[in-house]
Parts: sequence; structure tokens; C-alpha cells
Amino acid sequence: MTGNTIHQPAAVPKTVHPVMRVVMALIHDRLARFGLMTLAVFVLLALFAPLLSPQDPYDLMQLDIMDGRLAPGAESMAGMTYWLGTDDQGRDLFSAILYGTRISLMVGFSSAVFALLIGASLGLISAYVGGKTDATIMRIVDIQLSFPPILIALILLAVLGQGVDKIILALVVTQWAYYARTIRGSALVERRRSYVDAARSMALSNRRILFRHILPNCLAPLIVVATMRIAYAIMLEATLSFLGIGLPVTEPSLGLLIANGFEYLMSGDYWISFFPGLTLLLLIVAINLVGDALRDILNPRN
Repeated sequence: MTGNTIHQPAAVPKTVHPVMRVVMALIHDRLARFGLMTLAVFVLLALFAPLLSPQDPYDLMQLDIMDGRLAPGAESMAGMTYWLGTDDQGRDLFSAILYGTRISLMVGFSSAVFALLIGASLGLISAYVGGKTDATIMRIVDIQLSFPPILIALILLAVLGQGVDKIILALVVTQWAYYARTIRGSALVERRRSYVDAARSMALSNRRILFRHILPNCLAPLIVVATMRIAYAIMLEATLSFLGIGLPVTEPSLGLLIANGFEYLMSGDYWISFFPGLTLLLLIVAINLVGDALRDILNPRN
């Protein structure tokens, strides 16, 4: 047992399908199992938010300013119980957190998918073609990675404005370079394999060699990076919304909910920021636990 790793992948028979082998290894890992279960709960809550929420936080007609900053467990004049309290606008925090989690997951997964598609394609082309194409793409990657992602996102959102689509676009721009660099390193190794030479000798198209032969052998590091970048995208969206430039006030993001209650912390109204902050923390920890386990399971040295 090594002293520098937390996860020890369980021994799974090699006759099992690779996908099932990864799933079984995740289930056998206690921390990964906790992360998967927590993430599954958040996903289900987000998917069924319209059915589970006692209030639609998007509908201004359902909000009453007289119900603002009610403590957890308090009842409104209409007899509705706010189990997690309300924010300063009278919005039910439980409902707002469900919808906010929905936005966070959608932003995180959507930005990761689009950034992966762009970055993986450019990284594969860079490694396979080489020469000036490789040098140009990698210089662009180096330049972008030299700037803090939050700075790039701030500049883009200042130009584009607020909105879910705008913030997804900003996150894609800030993240594609990580995927490009990751897959380029793996593709450079795969390009020298004998199966690539065999594919070339059979006069297969470059596109087929790239996406049907090289890409499948580079998926392991991409999956790990994608998992980590999803958590980072959720955290970055919350940070931008907290600063007031991510999502508009009419859309209850977790970061926006935390920001709404920040000025009331000293007055004792802790719940407005505490419950959204706890939700955000658990969501990011759950994704990172799964990502850490995947990194150890998909490590070729294991």
C-alpha cells in the first residue's frame, strides 16, 4: 500500500467489461461511493425540482416581501411552512436551492461537454498533424492558460452580459485549453503506436484514424479531467454569480443566494447564505471524490 494515495482501486476481474470494471471499482471505494450517492441525490432533486418545490422561485407572483427573511421552520401568513427559511425577497430557500442546484449542474455539465468537444478535437489535430499546426494551437493554449480563468470569464461576461447561455459560453472559453493540452499529450504517445501505422497503410482517412482509433485510447485522462472541470465550472459560476455578473437576480443560482444573505450574516440571518453554501460545498466535494477515485482507477500503473 502506497503512502501517497487515498484511493486503492478494488481488484476487479479483467474479464469484466472495462466500463463495468470502472463502475464496480467506484462502488467498492467508500469515498467514491459516498460521492456517487450524494451526486445522484443532487441530480434527482434537480431533475424533479418542479415537482418537489413548494414554490416556483421564478414566479414573482408567488413571492411576498412580507415573508422576507423568515427563519427556518417559520410559517407565512398563508400557512405555508418554510423549512429552510426565506431570503430577503420572500423566496422559499428550499425551492430556490433545488432550482439553483439545477442551474449549477446544467452549467457545469454543459460547459464541460462543449469544452471537451472543442479541446479534444484541437488537441488531437495538434498531436496528429504536428509542425506549424501543433505549434500554433499550443501557443494559443499556453497564452490562455497563463491568465486566470476567472479573469477571462469576467471580461467575457462584461461584454456578453448576464444569462445562463452567456456564462456557459464563458466557461467553455476558459476551459477548452485544459482538454486540448491533456489529450495532446496522450495522442502524441498513441500516434507512435503500431496500430496507427497499420491504419495508415490501409489508407484510412485521417478523421477515422483520429476519432475511431486514437481518441478511444485517450479517453481515460479526458474523463478524469472532465470530472474535475465540472466541479470547477460549478464553483466558478457560483463565484461569478456571487459577484453579481453571472446570472440575473430573477434566476436563483447558488452563488446568488449566498450573495443575497451575505449582508445579513451579522444580523443573525445566517440561513440565507448557510444552506445554499452547504449545498454548493457538498456538490463540489461529491464530484471531486468521484474524480479522485476515477484518477486512481484509470491510472495505467494500477
